[in-house]
Amino acid sequence: MQCKVEICGVNTARLKVLKNEETRELLIKAKAGDMQAREELISGNLRLVLSVIQKFSGRGENVDDLFQVGCIGLIKAIDNFDITQDVRFSTYGVPMISGEIRRYLRDNSALRVSRSLRDTAYRVIQAKENYINEHQREPSVEDIAKLLDLQVSEVVMALDAISDPVSLFEPVYSDAGESVAVMDQIGDSKNTDAAWLERIALTEAVDKLGAREKRILSMRFFEGRTQMEVASAIGISQAQVSRLEKNAVGQIKKALWQ
Repeated sequence: MQCKVEICGVNTARLKVLKNEETRELLIKAKAGDMQAREELISGNLRLVLSVIQKFSGRGENVDDLFQVGCIGLIKAIDNFDITQDVRFSTYGVPMISGEIRRYLRDNSALRVSRSLRDTAYRVIQAKENYINEHQREPSVEDIAKLLDLQVSEVVMALDAISDPVSLFEPVYSDAGESVAVMDQIGDSKNTDAAWLERIALTEAVDKLGAREKRILSMRFFEGRTQMEVASAIGISQAQVSRLEKNAVGQIKKALWQ
């Protein structure tokens, strides 16, 4: 007995499955304007939608949302299917449903990623699934890159692009009621307490300089001007600029070393 699984209020265990001949007859009627036939086509191909959304499972997306989006793709496939072509409806419908779901995931991602990069990511995932089925083991990044004729860096970048972002404050460990967040596991070798104190001391040392010395240092070390350019802008000689610059730097060093 099949288990009852409710998706969008639909009992998936009772979904009807149409035969190829039935599907084609209904398609012909639907193209002629028979809305009842169109409804039967939709309900008779919901299992096709279910089979497609399974490929997108495990990404933190709501299954009901994916099912609804997949149904939109199914309806588009029914409306756009060319009955004059000798092609099975499922062959045409699966890419339409997959494409609709991919567009939904791309447009609703927490991070904006280019379409080409996201498409590459889905190719990588599909290649990985096929490799596991064939070899019964996980492929390496190099294996996937070789299969898809891509650079290893392209494979890594594509997979990173569709990874769900993690909050820095998300708990990763809990013990005795105390949680350790991602933020607690990240080190910062640049913005240390010592560096912070040095910046404060440097700011205080610069504040003690005169207005002309501050201007000279700003023009020399922030604007990248030569001593000659500074001298011309301020209206003094280059020798004076050199003397004032050395004096200002000396005062700063003295303040920092105290």
